[in-house]
Amino acid sequence: MIDNVIAQDTEVMRLGIIGLDTSHVPAFTKEFHREPVADSALAGFRVVAAYPHGSADIESSASRIPKYTAEMREMGVEITESIEVLLTKVDAVLLETNDGRLHLEQALKVFQAGKPVFIDKPTGSRLAEVLAIYEAAEYYDVPCFSSSSLRFSPGAQEVREGKFGNVLGCDAYSPCALEPTHVDLYWYGIHGVESLFTCMGVGCAQVTHQSTKDAELAVGIWSGGRIGSFRGIREGSGGYGGSVFGDRGIGAIGPYGGYRPLVIEIAKFFRTHRPPVDAEETIQIYAFMQAAQLSKERGGVPVSIAEVMEIAGKEAKELLAGKLSR
Repeated sequence: MIDNVIAQDTEVMRLGIIGLDTSHVPAFTKEFHREPVADSALAGFRVVAAYPHGSADIESSASRIPKYTAEMREMGVEITESIEVLLTKVDAVLLETNDGRLHLEQALKVFQAGKPVFIDKPTGSRLAEVLAIYEAAEYYDVPCFSSSSLRFSPGAQEVREGKFGNVLGCDAYSPCALEPTHVDLYWYGIHGVESLFTCMGVGCAQVTHQSTKDAELAVGIWSGGRIGSFRGIREGSGGYGGSVFGDRGIGAIGPYGGYRPLVIEIAKFFRTHRPPVDAEETIQIYAFMQAAQLSKERGGVPVSIAEVMEIAGKEAKELLAGKLSR
């Protein structure tokens, strides 16, 4: 059950950040602290505390912790010695640890404290962790959501709202660096896959995946025969975008809209406790990427979303065994 002290009726909602190993941390904090406030949705928030320890063994993340810890101190944010201490000082949490392997353990502490939480990408390092996180959130009746900032880019939202009518297909792309500790597309391909699902919605039934040294290509078949694809880029020109095929036109998803639209959605969520992305859709995004991984391992044959969900569901129960308590 949500902690009654959530500061909705007070002047400032106190925010805490877990994990200082990603550039999102100073970027999001600056948006919340920006003066004068350019958007009323961001008024009345202050990042007051942060716990620094994200990844310990992913060098690209771990090496950032000292720099971002110093930046947060310069912005007047208290650095705490533990997540438990942080949770006594805040009303809501941004779980920013870049290493998805840590998210379940960290999120459980937040859920048990009854604090609403935004979980940055990747939600977990594999589908079982993602399912376990959402099951735990439901068990503790604590609102949470997870999303790439690409979902809230203006062009993607226009597609979602019907700019091209009913979406019959979509080809999305983004950079796609890999991290061996995570399912391939979870680490950075999540951005383009989030764009794909923002346009296509839920309903993917199976995925086929091909991979080379320089690129990833995952093709999904949705209900009704709709087809959506994600191209992950590691060589040549990068960027974010794609094409949408609708029953009233064909057009581009549009360029990346920056962090601010996501931060605004996080702020609205902390005020209302209404997630802007359904758990079902986020889970299916990660199931799509897990199915792509399994397809790759099997030589590019189609893999059903139902299969990876069944496997991950059993693993999620094992991950949560003995960990849920009131």
